[in-house]
Amino acid sequence: MRTIIIGAGEVGYHIAKKLSDEKKDVVLIDKDPAKIRRISEDLDIQALLGSGTSPRMLRRAGIEDAELLCAATDSDEVNLIACLLARNLNRHMIKIARVRNEEYVQEKSLFSKDMLGVDLIINTQEMMVKTILSIMEIPGASEVIDFLDGEMKLIGFLITHDSPLAGKRLGGPAISKENLLVVAIVRGHKILIPSGADTIEPLDIIYMVVKKNDINVTLKLLGLPTKPVKNIIIVGAGSTGMAVAKALDNRSLNVRIIDPDGDKCKNASTLLNHVTVIKGDAADRDLLREENAGDMDLLIALTGDEESNVLISLLAKELGTKRTITRVSKLSYMHIVSVIGLDTVINPRMSAVRAILQYLRRGKVISVSPLREEQAEAIEAEAMETSDIVNAPLSEVNFPPGAILGAIVRDGEVIIPRGDTIVRPHDRLIIFALQDVCNQLECLLTVKLEYF
Repeated sequence: MRTIIIGAGEVGYHIAKKLSDEKKDVVLIDKDPAKIRRISEDLDIQALLGSGTSPRMLRRAGIEDAELLCAATDSDEVNLIACLLARNLNRHMIKIARVRNEEYVQEKSLFSKDMLGVDLIINTQEMMVKTILSIMEIPGASEVIDFLDGEMKLIGFLITHDSPLAGKRLGGPAISKENLLVVAIVRGHKILIPSGADTIEPLDIIYMVVKKNDINVTLKLLGLPTKPVKNIIIVGAGSTGMAVAKALDNRSLNVRIIDPDGDKCKNASTLLNHVTVIKGDAADRDLLREENAGDMDLLIALTGDEESNVLISLLAKELGTKRTITRVSKLSYMHIVSVIGLDTVINPRMSAVRAILQYLRRGKVISVSPLREEQAEAIEAEAMETSDIVNAPLSEVNFPPGAILGAIVRDGEVIIPRGDTIVRPHDRLIIFALQDVCNQLECLLTVKLEYF
C-alpha cells in the first residue's frame, strides 16, 4: 500500500514516521529543502522536494499506484487542489485533506464525490473541542477515547500515591472482584500491555475500558469525584478558545474566558451570551486569584503559546484549581509537561493523526487511537468471517505478544475475553497493541486470500 503525504509539518512528519517505523511504502512531498533534508536523514521513506499541487510531482511520487493521499500542509487551498488533482490522476485512491477554514468545512458539497471526492476532512480545531468536552464529562480523566459511538470508553487515569489502586496487582482480589479492565499502563516513557502479574504503581497512567453506564461506579472505585464540572476558566480567546466557549455558552455553567487582547475580548463579548469575558494576562498570579482560580473545577489553557499554557496551568494548580487541560502543539513536549504535574495535555496534531490512522490500517478497522507518544494503539475493529481470529478459542489464536484483546461486543453485550472465549464473525473488537506488533495484528484481522 503506497501512501503519498503532502506537507512535512508536524502532522505529515508524524504520519510518515509511524508508517516508516512499520516499513510501509511512503512518499512525502514538501517545498521546504530543510524539511526534506530532515525527513531524508530521520526516516526510511522517499522524500521529494516540490509542490503537492504539481501533476508532474504527483506522477513522480507514483500516484497512479497509490492507495491513499494525505494532504496535510498548513494551506487549505494547497490541500484541496492536491485532492482535486489526485481525483483526476487516480479516481480509486482514498483522499484525506486537512482543512482549517470553517467556510470550506461548511460547504459539504465541495467534498462530495462529484467535486473533490475527499474521503476524510481533518479539522483539528473541531477535533480539539470534541476532545475537551469528552474529558470534561469524566472527572479525573486524563484522556477519553470513544468506542461504539460512545457506549464504550477508553479512559486514562493518573494513579496518585493515595489512590485505592496504588500497589494493587492486576490479578489480585481488589481488581478481579470489581471486574476492572486495565488494558494499558503508561510508566515513565514506556507503555505496557499488562498481565495479571503486573502491579499498578503511583504515578502510572492506567487505561481502562469502561461502559458508559458504569463510569460513576468506576470513578468511586478509583476514589475520584463524580460531581460534574461546574466552574471553568478558559484562557485564550483565539479560534479554539472561542469554539470551546461557544460550546459551553448555553449550558448551566459558570464559565469565564480571559485574554489580554482588547479586540478579541470585544468580539467574545458580542458572540457569547452567558460566558464572562475578562481582559487580562492569565499568567499574572494576582489576576488568577481575583478570578477565584483556586475555587475552579477546571482551567483550560488554549493560547497559541505553549510555554504560556504550561506556566498558566502550573500557576492554577498551585492556587488550587482542581484540574487543568493544557494545549501543547509540539508532540515531543507532551511527555515532559505530563511529568511536571499537569493533569491533561492535548495536542491538535495528535487528533489529526488518530483520524488518519483509521484509513491506514488493513482489516475492517472502525477507529484507531494512538496512545502516549504513539508507542501503542487502541483499535476498534469488526471480526471478519475468514480472518484467523474467529471461530477458535483465544488460547489457540496466534495473538502477537504485545497485544491484548480488551473487550468483545456482541449484540450489545460486552464480553471480557478469557482463554476459552471464541470470537464470532461480526463481533466488535477493542484491541490494544504496541506499535511494533501492529503489522502482525493487521494480518490477524485481515481476510485470508482463500476467501476470494
